[in-house]
Amino acid sequence: MKRLLISMLVLGLVVACKKEPGKPVPNEIDTIARINPDSAKVVKNDTLKMAGLKKTNDEVLQTLKAKDYKTFATFIHPEKGISFSMYAFVDPKKDKHFSKAEFEKYQPTKTLFTWGEMDGSGDPYKATINDYLGKWVFSGDFTTSQYSQSKFIAGGNSLNNLEKIYPHKDFTENYIKGTEKTSEMDWKTLRFVFEEFQGKYYLIAVVNDQWTI
Repeated sequence: MKRLLISMLVLGLVVACKKEPGKPVPNEIDTIARINPDSAKVVKNDTLKMAGLKKTNDEVLQTLKAKDYKTFATFIHPEKGISFSMYAFVDPKKDKHFSKAEFEKYQPTKTLFTWGEMDGSGDPYKATINDYLGKWVFSGDFTTSQYSQSKFIAGGNSLNNLEKIYPHKDFTENYIKGTEKTSEMDWKTLRFVFEEFQGKYYLIAVVNDQWTI
């Protein structure tokens, strides 16, 4: 009789522990299976974004190296246009800004624009669009430079306020290390600020940086 009661008790516990039809008992494997697809999706999207920015960054550099400024213009934001900063400090009131249409209009011409002031002398830097892009913006072969995304590699004594002026924007940096002859003080860096528009990344700012006096 005692054995029969024990058997019935054990049988009751087994039945009670069985999962209800259609209601799987949560466990570690089930939890991982439910979480991983979403996590993987986030990682995938971040990876695609990083790859997209890198690809666009490199394409812009190639247009500058080839002095193909008509193709460069296709990367300018259709609505916000593009701004150029000679040094790390971005000044929206003084930096040269073009709408996409203005850039395309004046790029082939010999029209001189004032892009900013030279460090040290304070003299205005005047040049055509082509000369500014060829001599100032692409002052070194940035296609072989060190690349960084949303992180600064270089920094000098000029205030870098890019993130303050362009908060929550995606930016890239292309850095050329200085030479030993100058104790690496002749480094150069070229930063691009991007904004997504209709599924594509466009330039809204080009910022150069280097050691200043």
